[in-house]
Amino acid sequence: MAAGGKLWRTNLLSLSLLICILLQTLDVRARPANMSAVKEKQAPIKDENEILPPDHLNGVKMEMDGHLNKDFHQEVFLGKEMEEFDEDSEPRRNRKKLIDIFTKVDFNKDRSVSAKEMQRWIMEKTEEHFQEAMMENKNSFHAVDPDGDGHVTWDEYRVKFLASKGFNEKEIAEKIKNNEDLKLDEETQEVLESLKDRWFQADNTPADQLLNEQEFLSFLHPEHSRGMLKYMVKEIVRDLDQDGDKKLTLSEFISLPVGTVENQQAQDIDDDWVRERKKEFEEVIDADRNGIVTMEELEEYMDPMNEHNALNEARQMIAVADENQNHNLELDEILKYSEYFTGSKLMDYARNVHEEF
Repeated sequence: MAAGGKLWRTNLLSLSLLICILLQTLDVRARPANMSAVKEKQAPIKDENEILPPDHLNGVKMEMDGHLNKDFHQEVFLGKEMEEFDEDSEPRRNRKKLIDIFTKVDFNKDRSVSAKEMQRWIMEKTEEHFQEAMMENKNSFHAVDPDGDGHVTWDEYRVKFLASKGFNEKEIAEKIKNNEDLKLDEETQEVLESLKDRWFQADNTPADQLLNEQEFLSFLHPEHSRGMLKYMVKEIVRDLDQDGDKKLTLSEFISLPVGTVENQQAQDIDDDWVRERKKEFEEVIDADRNGIVTMEELEEYMDPMNEHNALNEARQMIAVADENQNHNLELDEILKYSEYFTGSKLMDYARNVHEEF
């Protein structure tokens, strides 16, 4: 009887262990399903970002809404490495990366960077942004061209866009096919109208109302196309031009955005905004210094692959940190003014730089 009880307890223990193992197995197997559900909920946001033109264009001096690109210097100096220089990065690590960049910019290895060397570097970094945009465009185009025929109609894009906004894709496709009212809210309708205008601008001649992969790249990234760059400039001028002459005066360019100044801090911000735009208008954009900026001047200013602009930018970047006034940049100068070039302060680490270099 004692032996039978012992055997019974042994079997019960084995059964308990088996149940625990099964429960653990089921729990582990359940986790990916839960993660998958989360991913499915996040997918529409990802799709929307993939197929919508970005609000910000890396390496372009002005935003789509006419604001100056505050990160432009960092974008054309760091290229695709820009994200590595964030506020949370370890300063010594950032300093080492900045020294590595300096040695690459210093093409002739004379331990100083000239305007020509900086210009060459800016063009390389701008090309990096272009290549990154082209790679992203391949994925975006595939998302709106599921049948893989190499062309996308406006209606096909419209279906994908609305699906990314939460509409039922099949229902929207059916309504568009039957020319039915889509019953969109006002905001969504306005976005669609804007996208439609941009879509047909990206449709190269002979216009066939279809976009291929290259045209879709122009749709998402107008800086890649001279024709779309003209369109972007036209839109910016239209928003800022107050007298309808299709040109911009200084007063039009520095006019404050809609809104009232509520306190002194806001007033200081607005003053800085006006001061920055006045400087950019007078010293950079207005090429002939006649107090008027034409669409042609603004187009040249915004063209990221304009070598003349790159040289001017190189000289401006050097002038910011050129403490010894020799028109070149030394390593200690670029480290001292690291926040301007990278967005990260490395002031405490500028000592003994020549010994390490």
